[in-house]
Amino acid sequence: MSTAVSHNRQRWTIFAVLALMYILAYFYRVSLAVVAGDISRELHLTPRQLGVLSGVMFYVYGVAQLPLGPMIDRLGSRLTISGCGVLTAIGGLLFSQAETLAAAMAARMLIGIGTASVLMATLTIFSYWFSKQEFGRVSGFMVAVGNLGNLAATAPLALVVGAFGWRASFLAIGALQLLVTLLVFSMVQDRPTAAITADPEAVSRTDSGERERAGILADWGEIFGNRDFWLLGSIAFFWYGNYLALQALWGGPYLTDVLHFSRKTTGTMLMFTSFGFIVGSMLIDSVARRFFRSYKKTLVSGQLSLLLLMTAFLGWAEALPPPLLATLFFVIGLAVSSGVLIYPIIRSMFPVRIVGTALTSVNFFVLMGAAVTQQVMGVIIGEFGGAVGSMPAAAFHQAFLFPVAGLLMAIVLYLFAKDYGQQS
Repeated sequence: MSTAVSHNRQRWTIFAVLALMYILAYFYRVSLAVVAGDISRELHLTPRQLGVLSGVMFYVYGVAQLPLGPMIDRLGSRLTISGCGVLTAIGGLLFSQAETLAAAMAARMLIGIGTASVLMATLTIFSYWFSKQEFGRVSGFMVAVGNLGNLAATAPLALVVGAFGWRASFLAIGALQLLVTLLVFSMVQDRPTAAITADPEAVSRTDSGERERAGILADWGEIFGNRDFWLLGSIAFFWYGNYLALQALWGGPYLTDVLHFSRKTTGTMLMFTSFGFIVGSMLIDSVARRFFRSYKKTLVSGQLSLLLLMTAFLGWAEALPPPLLATLFFVIGLAVSSGVLIYPIIRSMFPVRIVGTALTSVNFFVLMGAAVTQQVMGVIIGEFGGAVGSMPAAAFHQAFLFPVAGLLMAIVLYLFAKDYGQQS
């Protein structure tokens, strides 16, 4: 077998193992929407408390991005993901046994820290195993595959919870997390040998020792001193805030409280968003290259589409019959997939020697967007009184106005950014 064939087989084996880890990470991100009613009843949570419980994982996840970036660049992705995987498993097992809000929050915090490194460390590995030209495609594929975890957290989770309860379901996921973590530790390699690396820049930057001399503060200075990084960060914040406001938490109560859907039907409806995200993530790099010939133009177009579609939850979604509502959720998923272009944009914006730090830095905005949006919406919904299961439509209309208005502002700001990675 030739060296090139062996190299190609190895990198796709690594892709497959890391995909399993990312599927589980994504499952934890969005699984609360389907079981929100069960957990609220059992732990006696108000809408405000439910928003805090969901958001705390993302706050911790977001803050963890900053130290994890330098860890990934210096200690390596394999060790970072493996260590964090153990924390995720512990958090998942503790969550399945939580009897109070405090215990559930502690478990969610461990899950947040544990899953924080998965995608960014994975993309850092891809920066060495795949060329810059391949990076957009392979990162889109990874997000698409990871969304199988999103998919599993909708209708399939609803069926399993209905049969075995939410505690047994999360206990099984925690055990599975331990097994996948062992696979990562034993099978993943941070980078190929210099002789067969996919990106010569990766070798020259790594071998020069420049990374060690520059230091963490210099890396952060280079990243956060870039105006366009902040503009991209604003898009990242509200892109993911809109998506997880719908998919990870408040979409479920909206469908049950306002449209009076069953848990099974709610899970099925949210599943259509997952389908759309998966399809879109596999196609978005090709769309950027063949049609827009620009990552920036593709990102802006996708986010404008997401903005218009999310206005449905300000009122007009309630007038749609179920087939059209399912179509709406699917198309929202397609529009959401444009957001994954922030990662190849970052890859083009900064040199590979600090790509781990740069990716985790922009991901800080992604996860803080999810955390803040879910919590703010919980506060707004809570102001209308009542408990989850009996909230009026007006409460959700007011709450969804926050991420929609924020995304509009972010799109306008991002128009002033440079077009990085423009395709010829």
